[in-house]
Amino acid sequence: MQIRQFQAQRMQAPRDFTPIENTPICVEIGAGKGKHALLFSGQQPQHTLYAIERTREKFLAMQKQHGLEPRDNLIPVHADALPWVVHALYPAQVEHFFILYPNPEPHNPAQRWLNMPFFEFLISRLQTGGTITLASNIPEYIEEAEQQLINVWNLPYQKEKIAQTSARTHFEIKYLERGELCQQLIMTKPEGYKTRFDAFAPLQGQTHGE
Repeated sequence: MQIRQFQAQRMQAPRDFTPIENTPICVEIGAGKGKHALLFSGQQPQHTLYAIERTREKFLAMQKQHGLEPRDNLIPVHADALPWVVHALYPAQVEHFFILYPNPEPHNPAQRWLNMPFFEFLISRLQTGGTITLASNIPEYIEEAEQQLINVWNLPYQKEKIAQTSARTHFEIKYLERGELCQQLIMTKPEGYKTRFDAFAPLQGQTHGE
């Protein structure tokens, strides 16, 4: 599949956007009600996690839970991930991206993560040796993503079956209780990997395009 170039410079800033510092961070995209974000930030106090959620209802639930379990290293963000990533993140800043049980977009294959031009931009924000974890309960989704990794993105990866005891998100608990196969791809950015966005600075609330 030929993927066109992502038009990063045209991305409008998220509402109430706040720039961040250029320090190593982790980012969860589609953090939902924050179950994994709270788990990860509690277990990994040395890592700072930005947990991005677009849906207001889920974001407020995450914010409430964060209030009950305060963590200095967890920053919930109410925003659409694409503009937030373009406006906030620096090249090679991110240690780990988590995309856990994204919408499988059954009727819109072009909106699946590894089919999107944006995925190249996402890789450019990742440190050398950094990882992207993509989890799904849909075997065809994982298979397609795997083919894209091989044929388009040329990223080394591991494919793992998720343990029955795993409970990172509310979806994961539900799927595993039903006996569904949950899998994840853990992709690693190798030394010398190049994208067309390696020198693209975060827009920080400005828009350079039309």
